[in-house]
Amino acid sequence: MVYTEKNDIKYNDALKKKIAKLKTKRNACIIAHNYQRDEIQEIADISGDSLALSQAAVRTDADVIVFCGVQFMAESASILNPDKIVLLPVKEAGCPLADMITPEKLRARKEAYPEAAVVCYVNSSAEVKAESDIACTSSNAIEVVKSLPQRQVIFVPDRHLGRYVQLKVPEKEMILWEGFCPTHIRVQEEDMIKAKSIYPNADVIAHPECKPEVLSLADHICSTGGMFKYVKQSHSKEFIIATESGMLYKLQKENPDKKFYLPTPRLVCANMKLITLGWVAHSLEMLVYEIKVSDDVRERAKVTLERMLAVTGEKKEAALAGY
Repeated sequence: MVYTEKNDIKYNDALKKKIAKLKTKRNACIIAHNYQRDEIQEIADISGDSLALSQAAVRTDADVIVFCGVQFMAESASILNPDKIVLLPVKEAGCPLADMITPEKLRARKEAYPEAAVVCYVNSSAEVKAESDIACTSSNAIEVVKSLPQRQVIFVPDRHLGRYVQLKVPEKEMILWEGFCPTHIRVQEEDMIKAKSIYPNADVIAHPECKPEVLSLADHICSTGGMFKYVKQSHSKEFIIATESGMLYKLQKENPDKKFYLPTPRLVCANMKLITLGWVAHSLEMLVYEIKVSDDVRERAKVTLERMLAVTGEKKEAALAGY
């Protein structure tokens, strides 16, 4: 499905040209999550899952980062790049999952389990990251939890991702927050069963934010970044993709000889779809809306993010020193 602001090719082409000129003028980099509209992914310099975008935000030498995603993603980019201008084209683009945990509630949970390490999914606010020991994404959550010396792990805010990690790391005691992704829980068991009956030759790939009964019907469970790798290496020609609909754009583009299906048309994140070409052009032209994190929160949250990046990189031991 292609999402456009207007069913007018000339209008959109004019916006793309304007964005290209403004990008050069501002020395800007456009970063887009895999769930963004098709046309936003098309103009992005970098697209990917949360881990890839966190890494990209660190590597870019641009003066301005236009983050086409949601609030917590732009916050992470700002935390890791305090000297750069980080823009979120639509300031209302939030994340209901991230809103399900607050720093006050996390502090109370920490008091109840003082010996536990705190792992926060990147789908959380800067303030929650500042209260955590280390962050994770859906692609590295298992590796992050395994890296911790503590047996007890407070995992916030997504309970479904936490349960999946618990299955893979049974030696840890996972203390799960009762949060969930409003988009991924729309996939029901019956949706998967029906899709499998319609496309019996299709491999089923599911995001770990889906419900356990949905994951039990999948051939492979992974992050969006992992989905690209799996599809590229697979000999299958058909795939049922249990994650947000924006994934299909890049999957189809990179694998034109393969077919992709959603188990339900309800897999649309309204927040991810708020950003349009017009808003990107406006953001670059007016340098809005800049995302800033207070110095105190930024410094503590930066440690949390850098520990995560180090676990998946070459400086693992140094980053975990003092744990």
